[in-house]
Amino acid sequence: MFCMPKTDLGQRLEIALQAAHAAGEVQREFYTRKLEIQTKSSNIDLVTQVDTACDALIQETLLNRSREFELPVPQLLTEESFPPEAQTIDMELDNVWIVDPLDGTTNYAHRFPHFAVSIAYMEAGKPTIAVVYDTMKDETFTAVKDKGAFVNGKPLSVSSVDSLSQALLATGFPYDRYVKPERNLDYFKTFMGQCHGVRRAGSAALDLAYVAAGRLDGFWEMRLAPWDVAAGALLVQEANGQTADFVGKPLNFQQRYIDITAASHPRLLAKIVEICKSASSDN
Repeated sequence: MFCMPKTDLGQRLEIALQAAHAAGEVQREFYTRKLEIQTKSSNIDLVTQVDTACDALIQETLLNRSREFELPVPQLLTEESFPPEAQTIDMELDNVWIVDPLDGTTNYAHRFPHFAVSIAYMEAGKPTIAVVYDTMKDETFTAVKDKGAFVNGKPLSVSSVDSLSQALLATGFPYDRYVKPERNLDYFKTFMGQCHGVRRAGSAALDLAYVAAGRLDGFWEMRLAPWDVAAGALLVQEANGQTADFVGKPLNFQQRYIDITAASHPRLLAKIVEICKSASSDN
């Protein structure tokens, strides 16, 4: 079992774990209760009182524990505090926590037990700490840059699959799919004709964590936000996997919308990117 020394990164990992597990307790407590459900940017982009309660709890924990450890006070970029209409990330991503307090709100609202807390710490525009907490399965995925990735303390490694025909992939569909011309259906159709199978479970953070764990071989999705993918991307990378955008370039977490691919092997990633390039040009 990997144990982080009491460096700044080790202290920040401890803080993120406390925040994620506290939010998970709230999610379990409210899971069977009647929810107050509202919409954000579209009528299918849901938010509940659990999202906002977890967001407030995580922010409070990250700020207060940072002060206790006498760490520089961080900035916070969270899904629930970010204006839905904003098109840019107007902050330098350094000493910044990026948080999705409940990734998979639609699943949660429908009592589909597949959702997570996602927390990433950013330095110089890149994630250096990742925590993805699968609340209902009580699985805690963690990564620290250059220190590996783990689930409940056990080391993670991506699968050895390097061909599309053998690959089990995952994807999702954007919340603005009713109004945007690119709806992922062309990508989905192409991948379904060439891979072993595609899963669409409704949590990008868990999709990426599952790639890191070798449960999935690859992943693609369009128009995600930094809080959807920052933690999961580091998990994949620290589990010896690969990530890129739809044209094969490194991910830019400064963008409001991110098209992301991930895979267990460079050859598989190259094929996923090739299909994404082709399908995108056809739209």
